[in-house]
Parts: sequence; structure tokens; C-alpha cells
Amino acid sequence: MKPIQNPFTRRALLAGAAGLPFLPNLARAEAPLAPGWRRFELRTEVTVETGDEPAILWLPLVQTAGGYQRAEEPAIETNGRAERVRDARYGAEMLRVTWPSAREQRVVVTQAVATRPRGTEPAALSAAERALWTAPTESVPTDGIVAETAQRITAGLRTDEAKLRALYDWVVDNTFRNGATRGCGTGDIKAMLETGWLGGKCADINALMTGLARACGIPARDVYGIRVAPSENSRSLGTGSPDITRAQHCRTEMHVGGQWVPVDPADVRKVVLEENLPVESEHVRRQRERLFGNWEMNWVGYNSATNIALPGAPRAMESNFLMYPCAMTAKGEPDCLDPAAFRYAIRSREIGT
Repeated sequence: MKPIQNPFTRRALLAGAAGLPFLPNLARAEAPLAPGWRRFELRTEVTVETGDEPAILWLPLVQTAGGYQRAEEPAIETNGRAERVRDARYGAEMLRVTWPSAREQRVVVTQAVATRPRGTEPAALSAAERALWTAPTESVPTDGIVAETAQRITAGLRTDEAKLRALYDWVVDNTFRNGATRGCGTGDIKAMLETGWLGGKCADINALMTGLARACGIPARDVYGIRVAPSENSRSLGTGSPDITRAQHCRTEMHVGGQWVPVDPADVRKVVLEENLPVESEHVRRQRERLFGNWEMNWVGYNSATNIALPGAPRAMESNFLMYPCAMTAKGEPDCLDPAAFRYAIRSREIGT
């Protein structure tokens, strides 16, 4: 656990939490599912131990997105003060729970979500949306070596569709999944390109795809989420049990031709590493084609908030994204990549067919 540089005072904590109501359980009754849809229930349990000191916890909530993911109202149980809030830049929804004091600070969130296989999604972008999804962020710049690399990859190509495919193939061919990378990686694409070390996990490889696309003027965004079920396409691309505490995964999508195109080059590299197959193998070739324009929805998305500023936080969070629980206490920020020490667990089950 890293110490917080600025003092985390009770006054600062309570200032951000003033007026937060306790939320009742709001689970929606199940309705029949249309053909092709599946429904899952996610249950997240967190216990923050601070020795009777103040604490704030932020948990990502599943979003409703396009025509492929419908989130239901979460049910919330806690001995703290809870509020559903959104960040100012992206509108990413999360649960914020505040405890002025309590030796054991506990929250349980249960949320159902329905999904169906994801293909391209027709969508018109406003000028503001286009500006948002082409803008650089701290960890995903679009100038310097990122722009130079994107220009080199797409040289001579005229259409965004052709550029997108060239970027995807380049990322698949030149990156690799590094099993030693903690969590999902950090997503520092400038460092990746400057060092030439193009290894990492999904938050690195897919962030590189996002940054290269933005550098070409193509709107792009990561989608941070979690796998909830086994895969029907490749054994390494799904869960192996109801315990999904370590199943976080981010994807990316690009807007070309008036539609959002889902891609996932990081999962291609995951198949190569974890199924011990060469890139040229028939199975990897199939996954490579499938993951350009399709997502298998044994996964649910939380948000697309890269370099997010947490509402009511006394300092910037250590991660570049809210894909894991985040807590801040007087002792520091518990390591979100160590769920046993942090004391959180996430489970999933299918509840509809």
C-alpha cells in the first residue's frame, strides 16, 4: 500500500460526502429475454479495514451500452453512506461509499446485466463526442512518437476503414502478451513505443490501438470491464469459475463509417500466449478475424473513462482507469491488484437464458 502524499483528513473526506443518501435495494424483476440475449448477475463484496478511521470507496457499475448491453438497477447493502455518481468528463457511473468511521467498513453490490453478441453499432457522433474520443489523455497521447508510428503504419491509405485495419494488424503482429504484467497493465503507450517494449496486457495493448487510431483522427475509446462466463470461441477468453475477482478485461472500439467497430487485439495475443499457439495457426487466424468487428459478450463493460478523476476524491487515484475497486483511507490507497489484502471479491452467475 502506497502512502498518500497529502494528508487525508476527516474534514476533506466528509466534505466530498456531504448529503450522500443511503440507497435502498433496487433490483428489477426479471423479464423474459429475447432470443440471443443472456442475463448475468454480478455480486461484489468489499470490506475496508481502517481501525475506525474515515474511508471512501469507489466501485464501477455496469453500464447500458448500444444495442448489446442492458444494465439493471444495482442492489446495495452497506453500513456506510452510498451514492451513485458520475465523473465530470466521461459520465462514467460508479458507486461511492463513505464511512466517517467504523472498524469494519463493508458494502455488497449486486447488479444484473443482459448481453447479446456485439457487432458493429451504427451511431452518429456529435462534434463534442468526436472531440472527446479523439482527444489525447495523460496516458494516451496522440502526438510525438504515437503520431509518428500511426502515420508510418497508415502511409498511403486513404480511408479510415483501411487505416483501422492496418492499425489492428500492426498491433496484433508487433505486440505480445506478457504474463508477468500485473493486473491488466497501466496503458502507458508512450513508454511502450519509446522503449520498444510492446509487451503487456489488455490495458496496454488495446490502449495502444486506441492511441494510434486517435492519432489518425479516428474516434476511439477503451471500454473497461470484466469477464463473466466461459468463452464459446477460445478457452483462454473466458472465466473458469463463478469467482471473477481477477477477470477484469478492457476492450476498444473505433468509430468509422458512421458506426462503432469493436476490436480486441489484446485477446488475439492472449490466445497466442495462453493456448501456446503460433500467430499463423488456424485457430489464431480465426480469432484474429473474429475480434475485428465482434465481441463475444461473456464480458460486460463498465466505462470508457481513461485517466478518470474520481468524484469527491482528495487526490488522484493511482490507476489510469476505474476497472477495479478503489479505496482511499488515512493509511493510503489499498492495492486494487491484491484483492486478498484489499479484501474484495466478485462473483458472477447466469440467471437467464
